Amino acid sequence: MVDDSPNGLDTLAIDTANLFREESITDTQSANIKQLIPVNLDGTEDKSRERQFIGDTTLMTQMGPIPVQFPLPATNLQEAFTMFPEGVQGAIEKLQERAQQMAKEEASRIVVPGQEPNRGGLGGRGLN
Repeated sequence: MVDDSPNGLDTLAIDTANLFREESITDTQSANIKQLIPVNLDGTEDKSRERQFIGDTTLMTQMGPIPVQFPLPATNLQEAFTMFPEGVQGAIEKLQERAQQMAKEEASRIVVPGQEPNRGGLGGRGLN
């Protein structure tokens, strides 16, 4: 964890009990899976911990490419690739929900000329 000091390095701590080696496996077209293999401090595989899988792809949109990452609750690489399409769909749904939430937040900030901003939920004009 890094504190709020200017350089943040005063309290930089590395969790050496939670190290992983990352391997990337791809179909060279659209699917990329990062396989996180738990390792000990000496670099040997730590078989007491589970591997983790992260799906990674790029969605092409009207606004350009959007990188998307999502966890895959798989126990092996074959399961991870089987889960990949569903993981992409779930990530897209989360992105859409977040975009809608951001749009609502932005719309609530719009100030219409001739109206005072809503203060304290008092119907838009306060206590005049």
